[in-house]
Amino acid sequence: MANTAHALHILVKHKELAEDIIKQLKKGAKFQVLAKKHSTCPSGKKGGDLGEFKRGQMVPQFDKVAFGAEILEPHLVKTRFGWHVIKILYRT
Repeated sequence: MANTAHALHILVKHKELAEDIIKQLKKGAKFQVLAKKHSTCPSGKKGGDLGEFKRGQMVPQFDKVAFGAEILEPHLVKTRFGWHVIKILYRT
């Protein structure tokens, strides 16, 4: 079982925008470009890169996707911070 993950994310206030970002990603848009343009998280400046983090470091809804969902696919998650588009790069 993986104990660390490396992910990118884009944080937005509205579900509609998050869903639109996922559509753009599936059409080939660059995650880092969309993160810089839309993300309200400070990580947006770094293209949404959260770096490596340990299991349990993120809020539970985020953690569940980071350690359970398909790698390299965009995933939509709602947390108390807003709507996240998450892309897991790898787990170790």
